[in-house]
Amino acid sequence: YRGPTTPLAAERARQARIAIVGPVTERWAPEQAGPVHENWQLAPPIGPSTDLWALGALLYRAVQGHAPYPEENAAELVQLVCAEPPAFAEECGALRPVVESLLRQDPTERPDFEELRGWLRSLVRSAPEPEAGADIVALPSIDGRLPIVRRKGELVRRRRRGEMGRHRHKNKNKKKKEIKESRARRDTDVRESQRAVSPEGRYVGPGAAEFREEPARQEEYDRTEQFERYEEPGRPEPARARGSRHLGRTLLILVLLLLVAGVVYAVMFLPKSGEEQGASTGDTGSGASAAPVTPGASNGAPAPAASSKDGSTAPGSAGSATPQETVPASNLPAGYVLRKDSEGFQVAVPKDWQRRPINDSQQIRYVNGAFQLIVVPGRDSAADMGNDPMKYQLDKEPELAPYRSSSWATSGNLLRIDVGQMATAEGLFTWQDSNGGEIAVRNVAMIINGRYHILQVMGPKGEGDKVKEIFELAKPSYKVTR
Repeated sequence: YRGPTTPLAAERARQARIAIVGPVTERWAPEQAGPVHENWQLAPPIGPSTDLWALGALLYRAVQGHAPYPEENAAELVQLVCAEPPAFAEECGALRPVVESLLRQDPTERPDFEELRGWLRSLVRSAPEPEAGADIVALPSIDGRLPIVRRKGELVRRRRRGEMGRHRHKNKNKKKKEIKESRARRDTDVRESQRAVSPEGRYVGPGAAEFREEPARQEEYDRTEQFERYEEPGRPEPARARGSRHLGRTLLILVLLLLVAGVVYAVMFLPKSGEEQGASTGDTGSGASAAPVTPGASNGAPAPAASSKDGSTAPGSAGSATPQETVPASNLPAGYVLRKDSEGFQVAVPKDWQRRPINDSQQIRYVNGAFQLIVVPGRDSAADMGNDPMKYQLDKEPELAPYRSSSWATSGNLLRIDVGQMATAEGLFTWQDSNGGEIAVRNVAMIINGRYHILQVMGPKGEGDKVKEIFELAKPSYKVTR
């Protein structure tokens, strides 16, 4: 059967499928639900793109909890699929661009399988670890996995001791039997010798010269043989027992040495929590006392008069009296300079970058071609926006509004770091600009003195390594100077 051959047969097949399948969005792609026209054979074919529509509808249902179209009536569902686009996947998070691209009405605009596989693989690799819920109930243990009580018996240590003197009882009984036989032979010889004693009391029988020494030699031989036979079987056993005990002791000593070495390394080389906090945010008390106080300022003169044009603090000001550079200028790589901005912060930027004045969004931009460094020094309050920098970064930060509104956007390397009273959240984001080009963005949001400070470096996606280099130098060098 190769399908219907006439428009009437095609319409009958369509009506029969509506009655059998019912209102299921996954089974009604636009090319399946379209009405039969006069040139019905030129309609989009049903192929792999139809399966992609079903996958998109299934993902939408799994994440959102309902289908992208109302499913009360099969006939209405067929008309809606052809006439109206699906509902927005607002609650799908990182899967939103995937789901919306799979639910496009034109099958030629849906991604192919290779593109979809790479897309989903990148999302899986960048997804954060799931957090265990607080209402998890522990399952009861299975009886088959309960430990089996070992029957009582001899200890292994005693058994090993017994192996060292293996067959000692058997050898002992054998030696006793041989001693009894030798004594019986000796008594027999004595009785026979008494019969052959001369009137003077001297033995005159055969072997009279050797009679006195033979029993002593026989008894000495028996004792020597008994000693040798008793000692030989158990001679190599103690060496093996001692070797096994020494091996366990050696392994225990090695484990203890490794633990001690790890503790010493952590104490000597890893930074302490207080030092790391001071290196990243600085002391809040010193930051408050570092505000520039000059005679002109006390008389009502504006405070920025204490700074030069390049942003460096003039000698004698509070900024030079209490330096707060996280990364000294001497440690910066070639081509970078530590800028002390008049808006109350300092940051490391490339030398040839131009500073733009602060705009209405309280953003200070350092620009060089397609690259930008955006600094927002304390515009938003943590009391108004919440104390979770990760939630602020993903849901509320105005600088990431293009990411949230873009039809194709990705995120990764999302990380939150809490050091003392300072909380930071950073991540890697990509989206498409108005010209269709892809942009790579590194963003960090920090809570300092109860306000959000933002650092954002953006550039073309093909220059992701340079964006990362600029960001890795700007982030640790950022310091609030007032």
